[in-house]
Amino acid sequence: MPPARPDTVVGKARPDADGVELELESHRRDLTGYCYRMLGSGFEAEDAVQETMVRAWRAAGGFEGRSTLRSWLYRIATNVCLDMLRGAQRRARPMDLGPASTADSTLCPGLPEPTWVQPVPDAWVLPGVSDPADPAELAASRETIRLAFVAALQHLPPRQRAVLILREVLCWRASEVAELLDTSVASVNSALQRARATLDALDADATDPIPPDARQQELLARYVKAFERYDITSLVSLLHEEVRFSMPPYPLWLCGPLQVSRWLLGQGGGCRGSRLLPTAANGCAAFGSYRPARPGVHEPFAVQVLEVSGGRISGFHNFLDARLFPAFGLPPRLTR
Repeated sequence: MPPARPDTVVGKARPDADGVELELESHRRDLTGYCYRMLGSGFEAEDAVQETMVRAWRAAGGFEGRSTLRSWLYRIATNVCLDMLRGAQRRARPMDLGPASTADSTLCPGLPEPTWVQPVPDAWVLPGVSDPADPAELAASRETIRLAFVAALQHLPPRQRAVLILREVLCWRASEVAELLDTSVASVNSALQRARATLDALDADATDPIPPDARQQELLARYVKAFERYDITSLVSLLHEEVRFSMPPYPLWLCGPLQVSRWLLGQGGGCRGSRLLPTAANGCAAFGSYRPARPGVHEPFAVQVLEVSGGRISGFHNFLDARLFPAFGLPPRLTR
């Protein structure tokens, strides 16, 4: 936390510095969603927003109110993200790096964390149950934090990425984006056109951009039951015919129920006896998967993100990183 607390923000007197902090913090969730789309990592987005808050706090006393506080914060956040992206490699999904493997393929060494688009907890970027939200806006927000969409954004140069997110996702006017980026409206419109063309050329996975209804909840309950019993026949019956199965940090990925079945009964057999705890990631159902470690103890293994299309599981993505568990509110181990 910065050592000095300014007395003014957006040109209005504050009775104390707590008001400044509350006003800045009220934008944290929206800024996190923006930075996540820019960076492709929940942890990096959190770091970017924290740096944005620190810079805003330090500069708040000199803010003259020529723009809204929201616009000012997004300008700072954009600059932070552009700095972080300078020289960074493009984050991706296993499906973006090569063709599908088979279940008997050799599991190559895992690639470094910056290789991958990482999941983000819904609680960091979407309104909670107690927050009023327009259903159409919430559905659009869910769609634009999907793993496939965030991965597609990473194909764009950083400034194009910012333009597309601000214009298409956050619905800013071209003039507002031009002011934020210190450029012209014509340049913004040109960048948006190029960004749209790039995304249109990419093959993003199709999923249902709505929260689970009763039928999807039943599907997920059947999935949990089948996985915990390790009833692979029942589990495979829930999968879409073109299901994609991935396991970052490994580049291997599989396509189709047959290959997933063979994997789970073969090299993936260590998941037998696992337990699942529900969470939510990237606008989708998700689970913390805990593998048996010793009698009565299950240790964190993977955060599973499940995508649904046409009433079936179309994406089965396992992020094998126990460091993700605290971010998703998942316990460090299960005992019974």
